[in-house]
Amino acid sequence: MNRDPRSPCPIATTLDIVGDRWTLVVVRDLLTGKKRFSEFLDSPEGIATNVLSDRLALIEQAGLVTKAPYQLRPKRFEYTLTTKGEDLLPTLQEMSRWANRHIRGTWTPPESFMAKKIP
Repeated sequence: MNRDPRSPCPIATTLDIVGDRWTLVVVRDLLTGKKRFSEFLDSPEGIATNVLSDRLALIEQAGLVTKAPYQLRPKRFEYTLTTKGEDLLPTLQEMSRWANRHIRGTWTPPESFMAKKIP
């Protein structure tokens, strides 16, 4: 990212990138195979288009994804996680386990997600 971290604390610097309510949801969707803007909009959380555009730009700037055009008129992109983005997988798996243990009513992620390993 272009701005200096607010502190050298690894938790604070990570939260500067992924600490809003949407970024890790988008990363989750990428980890489960979504690549296109319309696919992210289909997620049950109901992210607004302007917020999704902002988060995709943020995670691209942070080096978590790359984008490549799949259509020229109108120009549309597919997003792919970089190694840096894929490395968030264990964190999301542990967050899922924590929520399942401590927050009533959370759904259990598919075994395909929970068993997935970093390439």
